[in-house]
Amino acid sequence: MTNDPYALATDAATALKNAAGVDSVDVALVMGSGWVPAADAIGETIAEIPVTDLPGFPPPAVAGHAGKIRVVRTGSGKVALIFLGRTHLYEGRGVEPVVHGVRTAIKAGARTVVLTNAAGGLRPETQQVGEAVLISDHINLTGANPITGATFIDLTEVYSSRLRDLVREVEPSMAEGVYVAFRGPTYETPAEIRMCRTLGGDMIGMSTVLEAIAAREAGVEVLGISLVTNPGAGLVGEPLNHEEVLEVGRATATRMGVLLSKVVDKL
Repeated sequence: MTNDPYALATDAATALKNAAGVDSVDVALVMGSGWVPAADAIGETIAEIPVTDLPGFPPPAVAGHAGKIRVVRTGSGKVALIFLGRTHLYEGRGVEPVVHGVRTAIKAGARTVVLTNAAGGLRPETQQVGEAVLISDHINLTGANPITGATFIDLTEVYSSRLRDLVREVEPSMAEGVYVAFRGPTYETPAEIRMCRTLGGDMIGMSTVLEAIAAREAGVEVLGISLVTNPGAGLVGEPLNHEEVLEVGRATATRMGVLLSKVVDKL
């Protein structure tokens, strides 16, 4: 058995390109919880492939994640892979399945990876539910890393400042902040939320950072966008639930799709 973490991704990329009838892809987008409807605005669908048809992809395990990869052609002629869902660390399948989609996209040719997520807001005094926030940096509290061994990757700029500037050409008022990742699946306690605020976090969730690290290992640019779907636990006195997350995603899907389509066309 090979120890190459990209061996299975290479096989999946080949199968994906064959199924879609494309030679290469330009950009990959991972849709977070509730973001799936936003994919409709990004481009004309070339193919839609169940992830389980490709090597190394487990079936989806979370509501709001469709378990399909859509291949689209954008208005500027780019070929984009849109992952309609992702695998999360809390599913218990290990780190490799979490980053397999990103690695597959890179092996298929993607040089830019756009990671979206639904996040709790740690700054309700300045953030609005339904607001999209650019990820400027992250704090990895998952206890995991997709890279093993003596491979030292510079993470000074995980999330590309160039790509954030492109987004602000489309949406000048968009704020940015630091995303804090926990393993989940439990939502954070009020004490953990206070800790994350003290550490400098602005959004909190259960995804994205491992994918971003894997993408940076491969040398591709990363754009991260969080959709604030609820205030963090204890900040407003209301309990948290996943259906609330999905509902905010559905309510803002069209706006998020238009934003992403404009950004992708600028890449």
